[in-house]
Amino acid sequence: MNIEIRLYKEKDLSEMIKIWNDIVEEGTAFPQEDFLKYDTGKQFFSSQTYSAVAINTDTEKICGLYILHPNNLGHCGHICNASYGVNSESRGMGIGEKLVLDSLIQGKIHGFKILQFNAVVATNIYARHLYERLGFIQLGTIPKGFRMNDGRYEDICPYYHEL
Repeated sequence: MNIEIRLYKEKDLSEMIKIWNDIVEEGTAFPQEDFLKYDTGKQFFSSQTYSAVAINTDTEKICGLYILHPNNLGHCGHICNASYGVNSESRGMGIGEKLVLDSLIQGKIHGFKILQFNAVVATNIYARHLYERLGFIQLGTIPKGFRMNDGRYEDICPYYHEL
């Protein structure tokens, strides 16, 4: 599988929205609870500092995405945040790592100094291991910071990486 990470195009929106909504529906990673429709998805992805897709160049199918945007403003405006999504059939193939590495590059290109994740769910072991392997530093744990779809609360772990 050959994966290319690139800036999204409007023609990518339907596949991006499907990946995003599938993760929202799983209810184990993204804080969002509302599903994107075409018009809200178009506005959402275009409003980010950078939105990218991972494309399998053998099939031209989008298998993942990320969004990059400021984490705060003013005196903290140099800190960005990102969210990543990989479709369920493509997980475990290294696509998430390619997305994270590209977001580190794009964060720096866009003038950010730090990439911070506010709410990595503690049970998301694959993501946490990836982030730590790539040099992200965990800032602590927020007990019961994420409400799962089944009503249970899981801890969240903020991370950061200097760009």
